[in-house]
Amino acid sequence: MDEQRFVNLLESVLEPDTDKVKSATAQLRKEFYSQPAALTVLLKILTSHDSSPLRQLAAVESRSLVPKHWSSLDAGQKAQIREVLLRTTINEQAALVRHSSARVISAVAKIDLDEGEWADLPAFLHRAATSTNASEREVGVYILYTLLEAMGDGFVDKLSRLLTLFSNTIKDAESAEVRVNTMLALSKIAMVLDPEEDPESLAALQDLIPDMVQVLKQAVDAGDEDRSMQAFEVFNSMLGVDSQILSKHFKDLAVFMIELASSKHLADESRTQALSYLMQCVKYRRLKVQGLKLGEPLTVMALPIVTELGEFQNDEDDFTPARSALGLLDIMAQCLPPSQVIVPLLHAMRPFVNSKDPDERRAAILSLGFCVEGAPDFISTQMGEIYPLVLRFLDDPEIRVRQAALHAVARLADDLAEDLGKEHVSLLPALLKNLDSVATLTGNKKEDETRLNIIKASCAALDSVFEGIEEDAAAKYIHDLLPRLSRMFEHDDIKVKGAAASAIGTIAAAAGKAFEPYFPATMAAMGPFMTKKESEDELNLRAVVCDAVGSMAEAVGPATFQPYVQPLMQASEEALHLGHPRIRETSFILWSTLSKVYEEDFSVFLGGVVKALFESLKQEESEIEVELGEDAQELLGKEITIAGRKIKVSAAENDGAVALHKSKAGGDDDDDDDVDFDNMDSDDDDDAWDELTGVTAISLEKEIALDVIADVICHTRKTYIPYLEKTVETCLGLVEHPFEGVRRGAIGALWRTYAMVWDLSEDGQMEKWQPGLPLKVQPTQDLRKLGGAVTTATLGLWEEEVDRSVVTDINRNIAAVLKNCGPSILTNADAADKITSIVLAIIRKQHPCQQDPEEEEDFEELGETSEYDWLVIDTALDVVAGLAHALGPTFGQVWKVFEKSVLKYASSSESTERSTAVGVIAECISKLEDAVTPYTKTFLSLLLHRLTDPDSEAKSNAAYGIGLLCEKSTSTNEILREYPTILSKLEPLFQQTKARLTDNAAGCLSRMLLAHPDSIPSDTVVPVLVSKLPLTEDYEENAPVWKAIVSLYQGNNGAIQRETENLIPALTQVLSPPTEQLSDETRAEVVELVKYIHNHQKALIESNELLLAVSQGR
Repeated sequence: MDEQRFVNLLESVLEPDTDKVKSATAQLRKEFYSQPAALTVLLKILTSHDSSPLRQLAAVESRSLVPKHWSSLDAGQKAQIREVLLRTTINEQAALVRHSSARVISAVAKIDLDEGEWADLPAFLHRAATSTNASEREVGVYILYTLLEAMGDGFVDKLSRLLTLFSNTIKDAESAEVRVNTMLALSKIAMVLDPEEDPESLAALQDLIPDMVQVLKQAVDAGDEDRSMQAFEVFNSMLGVDSQILSKHFKDLAVFMIELASSKHLADESRTQALSYLMQCVKYRRLKVQGLKLGEPLTVMALPIVTELGEFQNDEDDFTPARSALGLLDIMAQCLPPSQVIVPLLHAMRPFVNSKDPDERRAAILSLGFCVEGAPDFISTQMGEIYPLVLRFLDDPEIRVRQAALHAVARLADDLAEDLGKEHVSLLPALLKNLDSVATLTGNKKEDETRLNIIKASCAALDSVFEGIEEDAAAKYIHDLLPRLSRMFEHDDIKVKGAAASAIGTIAAAAGKAFEPYFPATMAAMGPFMTKKESEDELNLRAVVCDAVGSMAEAVGPATFQPYVQPLMQASEEALHLGHPRIRETSFILWSTLSKVYEEDFSVFLGGVVKALFESLKQEESEIEVELGEDAQELLGKEITIAGRKIKVSAAENDGAVALHKSKAGGDDDDDDDVDFDNMDSDDDDDAWDELTGVTAISLEKEIALDVIADVICHTRKTYIPYLEKTVETCLGLVEHPFEGVRRGAIGALWRTYAMVWDLSEDGQMEKWQPGLPLKVQPTQDLRKLGGAVTTATLGLWEEEVDRSVVTDINRNIAAVLKNCGPSILTNADAADKITSIVLAIIRKQHPCQQDPEEEEDFEELGETSEYDWLVIDTALDVVAGLAHALGPTFGQVWKVFEKSVLKYASSSESTERSTAVGVIAECISKLEDAVTPYTKTFLSLLLHRLTDPDSEAKSNAAYGIGLLCEKSTSTNEILREYPTILSKLEPLFQQTKARLTDNAAGCLSRMLLAHPDSIPSDTVVPVLVSKLPLTEDYEENAPVWKAIVSLYQGNNGAIQRETENLIPALTQVLSPPTEQLSDETRAEVVELVKYIHNHQKALIESNELLLAVSQGR
């Protein structure tokens, strides 16, 4: 081997010349690295060369070659190398080289110790770690850390001795590095420690937590940023190990982090890291945080930090304490119940809201905005207090407060579109006032930047608010809004153009046909942006316009939009090859929208669309690569943070790209994966890295592609059949993808495919399904095969899935399929039993997605849940209702499994839980038919109690349920005994308009009339019923209402005869648009009633043009 040439090539690798680096690397791999001698030469360079960079490179490369060549060296060479390696590492002055050399020792030790060699290494390391020389202690402890990292399981029987050693080194009075290295080592012990097998070591490690906190505090107080970051990383990593390790000190540690985060005299980086730790606590130990009632102190701590925000830019990526505090509020709202976050926030906000300090006013409204996504239902109940505040801040004298209020409006409308939409009369003028106030730029750069931010924020607020405005109301604003927004296409700022385009798209969708006159001019203005591709900003604008054009297509309909379809599809297909993720995603979404607009006529594009979507779904995700522009070359060789993980950036083999490599735990800035020319394989199973690599741009694109392919299938129906088999095969292959969004999308696409095929089959030769088992209608062979495959894939995932959103979506899909396609999927193997057991586990809060990872404590009795957690249970209860739909009267046996848990929710102290459970019970009653009879006493008692519930939704659902019970149950005496009580409790409901109360009370009364007409005082009741018609909210209840009225006429009831004149307005309304007021069956009954009245009271009908036409069959 030519040793000098070898060294020369290594030196070439260090030169700042990419071509030389690539050439030298290729030659090293081809000519030298396959030879054992390469390892010995590298180790010689590492231990003796004068050049520190060359020694560092030798450490990197030798570590990668140790697994390949160490065993082939003779015993004498090994002994000599070990001795020299230890000695030179101890004496190495360059920290980067010293740490890299320590990792080489670990790589060698991993092989030797497994083979019973290097027996004196543990003793040497103990002597070094306890040496009187600080530098020797630093190296000794660091090598122990790297050994624990490389082969932690091999030290399980030595943990007690190591913990005794580390109990001293963690308190090293002389060296901060010894203390931090000890923390790193302890983090690795935490990963391999089994508390059940080794309780003594658990106790010893728990006792060291306060000392570890002290090390962090010392580093923070000293302003030692590097060691502070390492210590923070250790505590972050310990949230991922067995919960018992931190459990004893969890609250004290959280309080300490709160103190750090609140200390303005500390460095921003340390405060941000403390807030990041608290975010991880809330995310991964949410039940613990809730159980310790930490939500309120965290909320109270976060609000004042938000006042430090400074110049707020919504799209800024810098992490500061203020931004991190907003992020903490966001994640707390998602993970903790409203009583621990929203309630204390609203209380803490009060002095801020009325403060003279604009930063405090801004902090209040921004903090509220960041909490909406996590608790929309609760915040909806507080809108009476919140909305006036929003209006006030939109008119605040300080522009930064107005900007914050605009952002808050956008966030509120994103999740409470209907609530905000109802306020359009007062809200839209306030938004337009803000937009108009900054329409003209001043020429002052700083002031104009602020004005541009207000313009973009106003557009974003309009964009979100119009999602919740009814079509007729939205149409009134088009004349004022579109000219304002269209003028922005001439603006120099490209982001302003994008904000305007997005708002126009939403306004068009809201206004529907009223937008049509403005469509040609708007398309002419937007059209040029659909082909822009010269810069990143232009591509981003193109993506936004693509979305907006899709919304406009929905608004104007297929005929008006037809001239634009072909060029738009061509532009979207071209966009797939521009290397811009957002453009690809918006192109996919456009296809979804156009398939909805054109339905089966979209089939002419299916070949290209399906091909592109399949190509997206088949992309490899083995490594993370990003495009590297000219301005980002300085990232090469540096460390960046992604998703809280430190990642090394190194040159990839393809021009214009960089590869991202994980840094070692603890955040060492010496990591020798900085330059990885040998593409070294790692034996470590790093779950955190796996989680990170799962969430790539490709993963996010696949999630969207799956949603789009499901939309296209549902909209194009039978024309999609040629692509169906391959689609199912592709989706089944993605069910266990590491990214939860892809898993969710794959399962959703499969079930939507199944539902579409079922619909096609029923439209063809197959009879309509009937409830109950065994099956009364047999599905086709293709449906059985598809249903079996999808059910098997779903059950395998559903039972073990840890992500709440995936479980929630599975619940929704199963419930929908049971309701729309019947019981067929229950016949697949043990599907019925598995579905029942999984749903029961969710309802009891015992599913894996409802547990903290590694948590041993039982949190079942915490009571309250976050709204995200409740959504999992809510959708599981919908599966219970779905089973009732599918099984019909035979559901009675299955109900016994769920009865205790559902009844418990129906009696909960939480109004949402009560109303949901009562609604589910009502739905089950409706499908059980007379099989509900054995449960009459239980249901009757519960529903009577809930008729006076303080929550309107619970009362409304109870009225619906009790009416159904009167109709279905054959326990006549039991039911009739309670008729007077039911009537007395229904009476107040007719005076209330919330939550469909009047409509459901009318439906209940009508069902009581139908079931037992002789037991109702019709002279009293009928006038009340007629006076509340027509129903305005719950059109489903029109069926029993009009059936009861027709029945009364058929029985010549005097009370209804006297109310005939009062019925005319209601008859006119229900026979007018919207047509969905009445089902076909009910409409036929109402038409016959009109004819009856015409025959008996002709004048009433002939004076009404519509009713006269109906009576004459026109």
